[in-house]
Amino acid sequence: MKRTIFIFSACLIGFASCKKIAEPKVYSFLTDVNAFESKADAIAAVNGVYARLKQPSGVSDSYQYYAGFQMAITDFTTDIGHSFQSGDISLLSEAQWSPTNKYTNFAYQHQYKMISDANIALFYLPKIKTLSTEEQNQYYSEIRFLRALGYMDLTDAFGPVILVTEKDVEKADYVTKLAPSSVEDINKFIIADLEFAAANLPVNYKSKTIYPTNDVGRATKGAALSLLVKLYMREHKWQDALTTIQKIEALNQYGLFPSYKGLFAESNKWCEESIFSALADALNDGTELMNHFGPLNNTEVSDRWQYYAVSWSFWNSYARNDERREMFYYDYIGSDKLHYMQAPAGQTKPPTGFYYLPDVASKKYADPSGSTTYYDGHGIPILRYADIVMCHAEALNELNGPTQASIDLINKVKGRAKATLLGPPSGYTKETLRNAILQERGWEFFFECKRRQDLIRTGMYQQVVNTYLTGIGKPASVNITRDKYFSYPQTQTDLNPNLSNAGRQ
Repeated sequence: MKRTIFIFSACLIGFASCKKIAEPKVYSFLTDVNAFESKADAIAAVNGVYARLKQPSGVSDSYQYYAGFQMAITDFTTDIGHSFQSGDISLLSEAQWSPTNKYTNFAYQHQYKMISDANIALFYLPKIKTLSTEEQNQYYSEIRFLRALGYMDLTDAFGPVILVTEKDVEKADYVTKLAPSSVEDINKFIIADLEFAAANLPVNYKSKTIYPTNDVGRATKGAALSLLVKLYMREHKWQDALTTIQKIEALNQYGLFPSYKGLFAESNKWCEESIFSALADALNDGTELMNHFGPLNNTEVSDRWQYYAVSWSFWNSYARNDERREMFYYDYIGSDKLHYMQAPAGQTKPPTGFYYLPDVASKKYADPSGSTTYYDGHGIPILRYADIVMCHAEALNELNGPTQASIDLINKVKGRAKATLLGPPSGYTKETLRNAILQERGWEFFFECKRRQDLIRTGMYQQVVNTYLTGIGKPASVNITRDKYFSYPQTQTDLNPNLSNAGRQ
């Protein structure tokens, strides 16, 4: 961990070559001894872990982890995401991924990068003797929350993975081929991190002395509890989820933002619905997200690629009165004067003056400000209050069957979108209301990294995705026994034979 800062003297160049190669003058050394000395160093370490959520600008393919790849593995492997581009992204949307797919590889890589940075920070922060107990608990809690998020994403995607902690930093072993830990053991680890974070993090950052400003976007008690809810939901621990949701409600911090569209404007970084997001600034850590989300040849948001889009079958599932239906560029006159639209049933070749869109670009991350900036500063919601409301409805239904309480919770989310509300609970069984909740979650949370896990949690992954695949003329290739988890990246199995893909491909 040694980093040296050099300043080189200029070399006078004659007709042939340098007369003398200048020796570098060393002004300072940054090592593991002097890199963690002050409160400022501690905050820098914490902020460095947050930075892993969105790859900073200035790097090739700057749309990594929650700036793009997490959406690729969670939405494009379902009935929602679609890409007319060739290569690995289309293979994901056709359920044809392999151990060499770059999107699953990058997801694995960046999830572990955040965990690695968290472990390094947790190992070195105790060396800063000037930190108060309050400061230590604050920084440790933020880092442990982020580490828990990384492990949650890893186990969602890959199931059993290698568990590494801050204890592995001091004597790093690059030789031993470690075996993956079970999801059950990693769950216990995640729960311990989140319980510590929930016990020590503030409800918000207003009037807090540890940070000089109201640092919205940092992990809070509500964020730790919300991620804990997501874990309990995944494991079908409905009562634990419900009890934790009640703790979130008792904080009195969150509510639904009045406008669905307004939630995703680049100008709206944070609002009452925000629990935890990957925030960004276009000038300092922007990403290429806006470029990837399209639309094609549109006059409102120009020069986009429509690399990430949704399937027509998903868009067609919206009712016409649902305002979320309008969060897409589905019918417009392009900058080339062609009429861009969905192909009428049975038609494939557009007449003169028309262009049949292969899929539908979303407005969720294609900011309608007219900006043509290559890097954008969109925040990506990871945990928001509408998700907790819908988890509340689902947990109640799984525990008690259809009740007015669960119907009312679903209708809070539907009502914000002006969608037709659900009728009385007598019209549903536990199974049909579960399906209604699943459908509502798709309409509400598309491109928010939730669809694949929602389908797996409800036992609908194989059925829903295979129905979609056959509907677009592709093989019904999903087998939940094999496809609940992605293959480990080939680069990892080559290095460690304990990471076996037997039964995963």
